[in-house]
This record gives sequence, structure tokens and C-alpha cells, in this order.
Amino acid sequence: MSYFVTGATGFIGRFLVSKLLKRKGTVYVLVRKDSRRKFDAIAKKMGWDAKRVVVVEGDMTQGKCGVSAAQVRALSGKVKHFFHLAAIYDLTAKPEAQKAANLDGTQHALDLAAAIKAGVFHHTSSIAAAGLYPGVFREDMFDEAEGLEDPYLRTKHDSEGLVRRETRLKWRIYRPGMVVGHSQTGEMDKIDGPYYFFTFLKKLRQMLPPWMPMLGLEGGRINIVPVDYVVDAMDHIAHKPRLDGHCFHLTDPEPMRVGEVLNTFARAGHSPEMTMRIDARMFAFIPGSVRGAVANLPPVRRFIGMLLRDFQIPKQVMKFLTYPTRFDNREAERALKGSGISVPALETYAWRLWDYWERHLDPDLFVDRSLKGKVRNKVVVITGGSSGIGLSTAQRVAEAGAITIIVARGEEELFKARDAMNAAGGKVFAYTADLADMEDCDRLVKTVLEEHGRCDVLINNAGRSIRRSIELSYDRFHDFERTMQLNYFGSLRLIMGFLPGMTHRRKGHIINISSIGVLANSPRFSAYVASKAALDAWSRCAQGELSGKGISFTTINMPLVKTPMIAPTKMYDSVPTLTPEEAADLVVKGIIERPSRIATRLGIFASVINALAPKAYEVIMSTAFELFPDSAAARGDKAALKGEVKPSSEQIAFAALMRGVHW
Repeated sequence: MSYFVTGATGFIGRFLVSKLLKRKGTVYVLVRKDSRRKFDAIAKKMGWDAKRVVVVEGDMTQGKCGVSAAQVRALSGKVKHFFHLAAIYDLTAKPEAQKAANLDGTQHALDLAAAIKAGVFHHTSSIAAAGLYPGVFREDMFDEAEGLEDPYLRTKHDSEGLVRRETRLKWRIYRPGMVVGHSQTGEMDKIDGPYYFFTFLKKLRQMLPPWMPMLGLEGGRINIVPVDYVVDAMDHIAHKPRLDGHCFHLTDPEPMRVGEVLNTFARAGHSPEMTMRIDARMFAFIPGSVRGAVANLPPVRRFIGMLLRDFQIPKQVMKFLTYPTRFDNREAERALKGSGISVPALETYAWRLWDYWERHLDPDLFVDRSLKGKVRNKVVVITGGSSGIGLSTAQRVAEAGAITIIVARGEEELFKARDAMNAAGGKVFAYTADLADMEDCDRLVKTVLEEHGRCDVLINNAGRSIRRSIELSYDRFHDFERTMQLNYFGSLRLIMGFLPGMTHRRKGHIINISSIGVLANSPRFSAYVASKAALDAWSRCAQGELSGKGISFTTINMPLVKTPMIAPTKMYDSVPTLTPEEAADLVVKGIIERPSRIATRLGIFASVINALAPKAYEVIMSTAFELFPDSAAARGDKAALKGEVKPSSEQIAFAALMRGVHW
């Protein structure tokens, strides 16, 4: 007995060939000439017997699949079962490509099968052939399909129609559900179906603990089947007698709703589950014209588009969240009776699908996340670049091939840092400037643009911190002026100087080194936190205006870092802090990923608690204020500086619990 398979290099096809090789006979596979290398790699991976798998060169877009007349004569009368699997299974493919592969390709396969006098033509259709039929779609139904406006649904329906109208051949039709990876190995060849939501679940896992309750949609019932079930069922039904002219739904008889499916994969990926799910059908009372009008509002369209891009979900997938069709599969169940072949519960193998995706298919694996890929030959300006966070960041971007510009007030230390990085192979330039002086800021901007032509990435790192209670600041209004002048006005002056060039080129990135204190509202840092909060607020406003022009803003709410800026407060010698190198890692993350904000979980948690229970949070902050007194430097007590009391165990324990927060 011999077989002929189109689409043997496809995902279902390769497993079907392996299944057929367990029976006797030769398996002929249609392969394009330029796909021979791909076929050889798959054959080797799958362990196919080269003597029993015979390649037939051809092309599905040509008449009789491009198979030569001589080859047709050689195959005539030899093929008992002709399996047609070659098709485009991609909602995002262009309509022309789908028509050529799904519709024209099926006609060419039928013509080839008739020419070689194949015994039975086995057509792999899809539940997509039913379109968006509202209700139960039986295996004997076809013309009743509705909602076929989508090119994918239309071409799958029409290609099945070609087979049904065929009179030259006996045929059998298989309609698999949404095919996912192998239930035993998790193997999958591409992101499709529920896999589109894995990136979203992964980002939830990164942002929130798995026990955090989430709100989600219930959605329609989505029919998921693993590839091994589909192949086992096709192989069994194909070899069972007296089933010609029948259609078989290879579907799950008890499909889960979209919300249940997402929660199953959330558990597999240790992501928060949607404990409260809203049934999307509750919005059906709103007239379609109103829903359409709201969805087409520019802000709504742009916001939805941004979310879909961030989570890499094609917009074509969204219509299936409220999928209205259920599939009766009694014909398939009768054919499979006694075979032991059944659909495994998704819960039993979801973890395998997730594990395989995370190891092999996660889009993040294929993104150039190297710093070099983001800054090579880009002009990166770093203020406060002679020491601490700024120096560590400059060393990283210089090593990655950036045209690195470091700025600081002190000439000796600045030039020393520049020379060291240049000696290590970097391309580093140093400029002295007092960023609390607006004229000096303008001079710096002018010099950079004249000598380097542009600024691609601006990192506002230079800053001034003052730890002093308000009661000790009544006669020190200049503390508030000094912090605002450098932390807010100086940074803003540079941004406003470099922004015109960025907007003209429609690309640029501004990173502002803020503080965890802005999220935690740390006592004794009113001057410092207020100045940083001002820049944070300005950046959030600017994002709304400039994100459409290709400008990104990233605010890094940096936790406590061991730099010269905190040296006067001796208590910080005994509390947990980041090293400048660890802080630079956060800046590098900002350069690579361009998020709107980078903050520690503690910082975000503090902000949420303050928003939800402000009075309770006030008590915590007041306790911290009483626990950590003003330093001798803040009190101006020079005599006490040398003999300052070491922090108590209670202070150290509290600081460790609230790691990274300024006290």
C-alpha cells in the first residue's frame, strides 16, 4: 500500500508521515525544489526511513501540483491514499496568498490525485469551514456556514467545497479544531491560536505575583486539540472501510471557554489567574453600530493597537474571543470507537505546551536584546557620568559601541573617566557643565549638536539629594530651590534642547533617573522627592504628546544606590543598597526595552498601598520618620559628625524589610 502526502513538511504533515511509516508501504511526499533542505532536516529529525519516504518535486500553485508527466505515469495506480494537508493555516496571511494555497492548491491536488488514479482523497479541512456559525455545527453541515467574510474562513470553506463537488475520486474530509502542540512533548512549529496570548500571560507573571486576582473575559468556547490526537484520528479513520463521502470533526467534545483556557495556561506558566471573568455576551445589548463607532474612535483604536502590538496579538484573533460555534463530532466518535483514541484534557498537557513555547517559540528569544544592538554608533548623552551610576552606565554603553558623551562639573575626574574608557576601546567624549545653570545647559546642547550632529539617547542621571526634615528646613528654602534647579529645571532644559532634533528624525529616547522615594513618599526627602516627582509628571505629560512621533520616555524609580550622593548619611553604610553596577543594569534594561517605567516591586507596592489605603500608609511613613532621626549633617552639627551613633538593630531590620527605600 502506498501513500501520497502534500504538506509533509508542515506541522501536522510531518507527524502524519511518521504515523504512516508504522504501516507497510511507500510514502510519496510533495516537496518544492527550494524546500528540499527543509525537508531533509525534518526527515532527519523525525527519523524517517529514506528508502520508504520518496520525494516528488512539485509546486502546489501549479497545475497538477507541478508534478511532471513522467512522474504522473510512474505513480499511476500505485497510491491508495492521497492526503492533502498543504495549506496556509494563518489568519494574518494576505488574501491572495490564502487563495493561491488553500483554494487553487486544493484544486491542483484534486487534479493530481485524479491523474494518478488515487484510491481515496483525504482532505484536511478545518473547523474554520463553518465560519462564525451561531450554534451547533454538525459534520453533515456545509452550506449552512455563516460569517465567512474573513479570507481565511472563506478559503477554508471554499476549498472544502471543491472536494465535496469532486466526482472523479472517493473522498473523506477531516475538520480539526485549533491544533496545538504535541500532548506528550509539547512540540509546536509556530505561534498560533492560544499561543498568541502566552506573551501577555508572561508579562503578567513578570509584573504580578501568581496569587494576585485578575479581571478577565469569559468569552466563547474555543476548541483545542493536540497534533498527536489529530494525526492518530486521521490515520485510524483513513484506514477504516466504508467511510467514503463522510466528514469528521476532530474536535474536543467538551471545549472550554476562552477564560478557562487562559487560566489553564496561566497556571501552567505561573501567571496570575483571572478569578473574576466577565461574559463578553453581556455587551450584546449595545447596538452593533454603537460598538463599532466606539471601537473606531482614534484614541480607542490607537490604544487597542498599542496593546496588541505590545503583546504581539494579531487583531484578526480578537474576533474569536466570542467564537459562537460548537461542533458535534458524533461521526468521528463512531469511527474512533474501540480505538482508544480520544482528546486529552488540556489541563493534563498545558504545562508541556507552555514549557516548549518558553524554550523554543517565545518571541523574546529572537529579539536582539543586546545593548550593542540598541546603541552601536548611536549618540548617548549621560549626565553625572564621572562617577556612580552615570560612570557605570557609560562604561557599559561605550563597550557596546555607542558614541558616548559624559557630562559632569568636575573636570579632573570626568576626563580621567573618559581617558580610561577610550583606552579600553570606547569612543567617549567628555564635556564639563553645571547643569544647575540654564545657560550652561544651553551651551552643552549647542556643543553636542555641533560636534556630533544629534542626541539619540539622553540619560538624565545628574542629581542632588537632600535628607532633611521639614522642621529643620524652615530657614533653608534654598534646599528646595537647589534640588528643583538641578533635578527638574536642568534635566528639562537638556530635554527641551535635544527634543527638536529627535522629533524631526521621529526617533529618540529620554531616560530620567528618578527615585523610589517618588513612589514611597519617603519622609525627610521632601525637597528631593518633589523635584524628581516634577520631572516624572512632566515626562508622563510629554509621553502623550510625543509617543506618536517616535519619542520614548523611561522613568527609572531607582532604589537606594551606594554612591557619593548618600555618603554624608552614615546610617546608609549599614542598610541594603544597590551597587552602581547593579543600578547600571536597570539603566541598560531601560535602553534595551524602552518601558515607560522601571521600578522595584516594593516601590510599586508602596504606591498601590498609598492609593488604596492612604491613612494606613501615613501611619507606616510616620513610624519610619520617628525611627530614623535626622543625621548630624542635616542638623548642621559638625561636632557630632565624627561620633555619630551607629544605627540600631531595629533601624537595620526596618531598612532591610523596606529594601531600597530612602529613610
